[in-house]
Amino acid sequence: MKFINQIEPVFGPEEREAVKKYMDTDGWITEYKYTREFEQLLANYLKVKHCSFVFNGTVSLILALAAIGIKKDDEVIVPDYTFVASATAVEIFNAKTVFVDVERESLCMNFEVMKEAITDKTKAVMFVSMNGRYPKSIKQIQDYCKKNGIWLIEDAAQSLGSTAYGRYLGTYGDIGSYSFSTPKIISTGQGGAVVTNNDELFDKMIKIRNFGRERPDNDNFLLKGWNFKVTDIQAIIGIEQLKKLDQRIKRRKEMGRLYYSLLKEIPYIELIPTNFDETALAAFDILVKDKKDRQPLMDFLKQNNIGTRPFYPPLHSTPAFNYKEDFPITQDICERGLWLPSSANLTDEQIHYIVEKINEFFKTRC
Repeated sequence: MKFINQIEPVFGPEEREAVKKYMDTDGWITEYKYTREFEQLLANYLKVKHCSFVFNGTVSLILALAAIGIKKDDEVIVPDYTFVASATAVEIFNAKTVFVDVERESLCMNFEVMKEAITDKTKAVMFVSMNGRYPKSIKQIQDYCKKNGIWLIEDAAQSLGSTAYGRYLGTYGDIGSYSFSTPKIISTGQGGAVVTNNDELFDKMIKIRNFGRERPDNDNFLLKGWNFKVTDIQAIIGIEQLKKLDQRIKRRKEMGRLYYSLLKEIPYIELIPTNFDETALAAFDILVKDKKDRQPLMDFLKQNNIGTRPFYPPLHSTPAFNYKEDFPITQDICERGLWLPSSANLTDEQIHYIVEKINEFFKTRC
């Protein structure tokens, strides 16, 4: 069998033809009308007032933090289990990342632990809907932040199209952030977006992303900003990908149900509780019961043409941060977690093959 990558982008003739048509007729390449069209389409899809398309998901977090006025010595609560961008976006402003442990059920921020970490320096909470999941306390987190004057930034990089209680993840925060990098449910190669219903925050963000200009057509710099603009080529690809989003969400839920129905029969792994009516997993994940099995399992699957990837490391213990606190749940899941092949074009036949090989591995270990 051909090697099954853990993740790969899926583009079709629609994207190629749209880019070719653009290059044959327009050719400005930098952001213009197609960028605005993509932003409006995404805002409409998510049922929010405002959307701004930027060149990656890390930048979208930086833009959100800049808009709320994050500054030196402010504190931002961040889950210890997340991609590093959630934390480095904070540190760029010389603010302090305050890590908190996650809950075992959703692998998302633990609300009770979050509350204990709040101080008079807390400027924001960076809530991460990890892998399209959410904690049952998501509304409580939202209400708590609002009641206590704390900004809620929602890192939904992996969650486009997933919902919580009928509302899209990424729209619970004062500002939501998405990513369109290669592994995501839709991709523009690189890309990200911020969304909000707050007119004042959006006005700040569209200035900050364009050097701080008052308007695109003048050089009256009202705010300190950067060049976070994209290209219309990315937007054109995004428009075509967005047309496929509903079908990809439906397919991911089908794939998730199939994976889980097969994997639940294997006693040597754990599955994270997932409601596939709401969640379209960005990556299909498992926990091996014995952490010593993870690397041998990865090696065995690779020998059988199956790509995998271990969970992100606990951020607090990485050399970039090197915090001394203890986060037992994050530490545990990060040592045992594994992402299985998750591309949008994965077939049922391939899923059966992958699970068959996982079974085969554990039978040889018994």
